[in-house]
Amino acid sequence: MNQYTLTSTHRNILFGAMGLGLVCLVLTWIGDDVQHTRFWSNFLHNSVFFTMISVMALFFISACITSYAGWHTTFKRVWEAYSMFLFVGLALLLFIGLGMYMHWHHLYHWSAEEDVANDPILLGKSSFLNKNWYFFGTLIFVGIWAYFAYKIRSLSIQEDSSGNEGFMHHKSMKVYAAVVLPIIGFTSAATIWLWVMSIDAHWYSTLFAWYSAASAFVAMIALTILLIIVLKSNGHYKEVNENHLHDLGKYLFAISIFWTYLWFSQFMLIWYANIGEETIYFKERYNNYSALFFLNLGINFLVPFLVLMRNDTKRKFGSLIFVSIVVLLSHWLDYFLMIKPGALINFNHSQGHGEGQIESGIHGTMGHGTEHVSNFVSGFTIPGLLEIGTFIGFLGLFMYVALQVMTKSALVPKNDPYLDESMHHHVI
Repeated sequence: MNQYTLTSTHRNILFGAMGLGLVCLVLTWIGDDVQHTRFWSNFLHNSVFFTMISVMALFFISACITSYAGWHTTFKRVWEAYSMFLFVGLALLLFIGLGMYMHWHHLYHWSAEEDVANDPILLGKSSFLNKNWYFFGTLIFVGIWAYFAYKIRSLSIQEDSSGNEGFMHHKSMKVYAAVVLPIIGFTSAATIWLWVMSIDAHWYSTLFAWYSAASAFVAMIALTILLIIVLKSNGHYKEVNENHLHDLGKYLFAISIFWTYLWFSQFMLIWYANIGEETIYFKERYNNYSALFFLNLGINFLVPFLVLMRNDTKRKFGSLIFVSIVVLLSHWLDYFLMIKPGALINFNHSQGHGEGQIESGIHGTMGHGTEHVSNFVSGFTIPGLLEIGTFIGFLGLFMYVALQVMTKSALVPKNDPYLDESMHHHVI
């Protein structure tokens, strides 16, 4: 079975997930504050998370093509399909950018011109942190990613019907892959600074782009493992064996350790340096989100480390499914911690409650925006049912787009020059 068909059962499940997400977004909007901070922060959180998974799929398949790797060839259509979500992610993030022009939200402190004029730190960053850079930077950068994703997939499909000329298409793919790698390397840093790091506008970290990319990469590998196992259980991908899953498990293990290294380096170096503009980020999360702060580290490090350290667990469906589900959810939680505390602070600031207590139990001082959550705030202190439902909706949308793309071509490419290598892939 080398042709995937999206069955009515699978389609209904995905539509049901998207419907649940839509209902949760509506309920979030209805019960929200005057600026709908919970709604917009949930929308941003999931839009960024799944767009970053998509670009990491494009990045990894480009890296494999450029490095003459062949092990992934039998299931490369999964990463090609994931990368095509970039067109949807572009629309979602432009909608958030449009919201700044229309004053629909106050997710970003720097989006208010009157605040920038009275804040020397924001004023110094205003050449980059502004509405035009956000909107048009997103349009250009994500648009470029989507273009390269489209070209690489198009050439991959052309290989299937090109016979002996497939090698020529692969040579063209190498050119596109080699060009897009440095583009992603530079532009993904700029976009994640705009989308996520600038929510805490007084803070910066030179490691943040690496950290957020590693988090998305691990989530992408986890989602790849889960989809391959689901497809295999439905009679597809018989060519994908335990050796391929073993290598995916190694990446899940290795990049989880790399993510932990970045987490510790960012936290330890900034905390040790005790620079106010940097430590504020961790002070807020350490003091007021301590359960999630340490749970995030514990789950994302200990679970893949302890389970996947053994060689044989990377070959077992049960252990791979367990770790992949945990890792996917916990890195979604990682992005939650990147976004939610700063979004709540910005709402507090925009309501003019920088000094003293406001109704929801948020306190703060205006000096460096060090407002914090002193009591439980639903949807911010920890993810609530509405956040989980919204995640399920976005996951359903992501998988619907990916699976629809996969129906348009053979699951296993026919004339890829590295197909034979992948079919006989073996790991000792």
